[in-house]
Amino acid sequence: MKTSLFLKLTISTIIIGVVSLASQNSKDSWADIFNGRDLSGWTIVNDAEFKVDNGCIRIIKGMGWLRSNKEYKNFILELEWRALSDKYDSGIFIRADSAGTPWPTNAWQVNLKYDAIGGLVRGSKVIVPSETPKIPTNQWVKFRIEVIGSKITLDVDNERAWEFEKLDAQKGYIGIQAEDKVFDFRNIKIRELE
Repeated sequence: MKTSLFLKLTISTIIIGVVSLASQNSKDSWADIFNGRDLSGWTIVNDAEFKVDNGCIRIIKGMGWLRSNKEYKNFILELEWRALSDKYDSGIFIRADSAGTPWPTNAWQVNLKYDAIGGLVRGSKVIVPSETPKIPTNQWVKFRIEVIGSKITLDVDNERAWEFEKLDAQKGYIGIQAEDKVFDFRNIKIRELE
């Protein structure tokens, strides 16, 4: 009887440990938030046109944004982008709300502008000037955006561009801004952090 009870308790402990470890590993693992085939998991907001072309999300035209269906708090976001228009302008929204026209009313944005790559923007106010050199059209660029608590960091092509520590929104959507310029985005993945 004692052996049977001991065996049941041991098995229960092992099961709880495995479930806990699996849960922890799923939080620490990378997830593709764009499947390369369609816009599942995303919502087009306001007057913008997006499509999937050759494994990329392409901004076609319009003023609006493409937002994740899920909200995120602390995370590392990696993606690649290239501009296909001269004097290009777009951005990656983080911790965005769903209100506002044509873009979210409350959101932080890592700007993708021909003369200010990587500038961190809230509304129209540039918070962090970018030291990143101008990037020509048709050139793929890799971004790594890490958001933890009130801090955000940006790496451009595996080099630190800047850090900033005054984010106020605690949770929100990730989005891609359309500003009537053609862009491609690919290899979009996220790692949620505790």
